[in-house]
Amino acid sequence: MSPLTYFTIVLGLGILAQWLAWKAKLPSILLLLAFGFAMGHFSGVTIDNYLANNDVLLSAVGICVAVILFEGGLTLKFSDLKLSGAPVFRLCTIGAAVSFLLTYGTCRYVLMYDWRVASLLGAILVVTGPTVIAPLLRHIKPSRKIGNVVKWEGIIVDPIGAILAVLVYQAAIAGNVEAAKDEILQALGLTLLVGVVMALILAKIIELLLKHHLIPDYLHSVFLLAVTAIAFAASNSIQAESGLLTSTVLGIALANQKSVSVKHILEFKENLRVLIISVLFIILSGRIAISELKDALLPGLVLLAFLVILIRPASVFIANLFSKSVSFKDQLFLSAMAPRGIVAAAVTAIFALEFDHAVHAGNLSPAVGKVTHQMVPIVFIVIIGTVTIYGLLAAPIARRLGLATKNPRGILFAGAGNWARLAAKALIDDGHDVMMLDTNYDNIARAKLEGIPAQRANILSEYVEEEMDLAGLGQLLASTPNDEINSLASHHFVHVFGRENIWQVAPMDDDAHHQTAVAGHMRGRISFPTRPQNISLEKFVAEGAIMKKTTLTEQFTIQNFTSLYGEDHILLFLDTEERGLEVAHEKMRTPGPDTTIYALIRKQNA
Repeated sequence: MSPLTYFTIVLGLGILAQWLAWKAKLPSILLLLAFGFAMGHFSGVTIDNYLANNDVLLSAVGICVAVILFEGGLTLKFSDLKLSGAPVFRLCTIGAAVSFLLTYGTCRYVLMYDWRVASLLGAILVVTGPTVIAPLLRHIKPSRKIGNVVKWEGIIVDPIGAILAVLVYQAAIAGNVEAAKDEILQALGLTLLVGVVMALILAKIIELLLKHHLIPDYLHSVFLLAVTAIAFAASNSIQAESGLLTSTVLGIALANQKSVSVKHILEFKENLRVLIISVLFIILSGRIAISELKDALLPGLVLLAFLVILIRPASVFIANLFSKSVSFKDQLFLSAMAPRGIVAAAVTAIFALEFDHAVHAGNLSPAVGKVTHQMVPIVFIVIIGTVTIYGLLAAPIARRLGLATKNPRGILFAGAGNWARLAAKALIDDGHDVMMLDTNYDNIARAKLEGIPAQRANILSEYVEEEMDLAGLGQLLASTPNDEINSLASHHFVHVFGRENIWQVAPMDDDAHHQTAVAGHMRGRISFPTRPQNISLEKFVAEGAIMKKTTLTEQFTIQNFTSLYGEDHILLFLDTEERGLEVAHEKMRTPGPDTTIYALIRKQNA
């Protein structure tokens, strides 16, 4: 197989796995690993066939992980920590320490591994998986507070695990912790100094360059990609494995500066992350032989059981002992959210090679080297197990604890005009989640008097995206009187709700020439079958229209409903057992029996 064919197949399988996982609503890592193992087993070809030595692969993997952590850092805002700062700090310090010690104890005294291997596995498995957690959070949609705790922990704890692995390696080479005490302290201090200081300096330089427009827009994303790679390499050249800390802090620093927006860069990095994960998991899993997995199966499953049943719950509850920041329910959910991902796989591969080099150099015994060869398949078993277990259990647990809703289909109304309040009230009375936003005091006051959750806020403000709790809400309906704001809001919230769940009331230029109309890609999907404009909806309500709720049957179909009310109705929403609440639109499927429809109708026809 030529290198071109190999890499083409890897890329194709990676994207296919992502698509199939999306269709089946499964964690993508499971399919990526399955495809990688299958490709390596059936083709007999791995990435090693095309590389002179493993250092090339590990360097490439390191840069890719640095990019992933940088992208993760870009999503972390200090505003998230107003409610979740204390639990994040506790989990990343006390929780990480408890996890390290208990994992070490399991590997040392249950699996009977050498203390060096046990310590290294303890350090590596401190990390969780931001690449797995982010998709799980999008699927579960828990409350903003607990979601922020999981997100911050997943990103911050990764460089902590890498640093711990470096310190363990120093002790392993020296023979014991006491002999390497000075080297460990020096490595820790240098890692923190290099990682934090270099990241902050680079972040300030990048901020000034962007602020003064010294970098053209089309180079922003690739410029930061290059800077991240350079920062990672420079940090690692000064102190081993400090590059991951540098990349993470660099992302956090850029995300929290106020001079320039980096959201357009984040979108590019999100796409790049999907590509990197798709390729890396297939390449790395393809390097593991099925025989190696079989040999490591029993210890891997034992370690997995301890991690899920004992170690994660213990680290969460001990870390939050006497804390009032998180409830018992929150801690139960946190105990069910610790999947491992690409960082654990990459760091394991790197240090397995380092231990192998140390054995050949005579710094470690061959017996230790033999055991270290089992580390990679063991960690992959842990990755598969934790992703499967947490991927299947986290959502039901969150819903059972009241921290998330099943298939959130509630509607965020941007605009609280008369017709929108009438519609929102009908949905709330039937138990649907609704939130109304408007900058008009009178509209918000009226909504609250009618028992509708409402806040005076601009839909385009940072507050809505970064601080509002959108739990239970899965759709946006932009319904302000201002068509441009509706279009901007629709474009702005695509990454929150997805294009299929972004709706806007038909604008005034709906039928205008393309020279004068707003571009289609800047709009949401046009709501309601007859494409009524906001002014038409307000006029209809002013003339006395009311909300009508009807459940269709075999005898009374949507055609009967339409014939009965004719032009004296505007169909707004559908509610089905299968799909939940939906905004009605002109290209929707014909509603069948047992569908509940919500429509505005003229009062005399009610």
